Amino acid sequence: MSIIEDIKLQYKIGGIANKMVYWNVGVFLLSIPLFYQFKTGVFAYPDWLAVSSEPLAIVYKPWTLVTYAFFHDGFLHLFFNMMVLHFSSRLFLTFFTQKQYLGLYLLGSVFAGLVYVLSFYLLGHSSLMVGASAAIMALLVATTTYQPLMELRLLLIGNVKLWHITGVLLLLDLLQIQMNNTGGHIAHLSGAFFGYIYIKLLQNGTDLSRMVSAIIDFFTHLFSPKKSTPFKKVHVNPKKPTVKKESKIVAKDKTQQQIDEILDKISQSGYDSLTSEEKEFLFKAGK
Repeated sequence: MSIIEDIKLQYKIGGIANKMVYWNVGVFLLSIPLFYQFKTGVFAYPDWLAVSSEPLAIVYKPWTLVTYAFFHDGFLHLFFNMMVLHFSSRLFLTFFTQKQYLGLYLLGSVFAGLVYVLSFYLLGHSSLMVGASAAIMALLVATTTYQPLMELRLLLIGNVKLWHITGVLLLLDLLQIQMNNTGGHIAHLSGAFFGYIYIKLLQNGTDLSRMVSAIIDFFTHLFSPKKSTPFKKVHVNPKKPTVKKESKIVAKDKTQQQIDEILDKISQSGYDSLTSEEKEFLFKAGK
């Protein structure tokens, strides 16, 4: 199996957390030839992708409240964000669904983007912002709000509670808010606040992520190609070979059983524990 096929397979079976990392990395790689200024060594994102602090820009380009959360202004920015995203995703998906994950990621980015625009407008600053940090903080704080005493084992430190880790990250944002990257820290804290509100509403029976799911389903149905079903006259043969039908069912059940065994192995030991034959079989079955 080639590396590309291996990546495709991991994308298919990895769930929403893996897909989110792939989307962020893929968008970053695509943005290098499009927006990276090799002479100055910085990214120059247009205001139709990055979120602008100008209120009128949001009125005319509201989609930037989402698109900015998939772009980054450098490799280190992307690297550290993806590390925290992977960490936060595993924790969040321990307790919540993939639809809630996607809904919170998108809603957290929108809320943080609006707070960024409002705060910079009041401060009289003008700037553009990119980065997934606000959405990531929404996921992390949401999990912390739901399970603050959850214990985690960190390398060289030992066992710590989840709220200790989240508290340190929030404290660093508060301390650095006036030093540099003021807009970024405001967005981080805003995303964290939204994650807290999301869980409190969820505990009271209101799941905000359903709104996102409804919007996605609407546009998916709207733009999906409609399949025509022309009338076909079918002649039925009363003499059906029942033996062949049973053999097909047995073959299908055997294949499904092998797929289930491989997926169980992935959930217990990880994707890397699969043999090359098992990866090849799972890739062909996925087609």
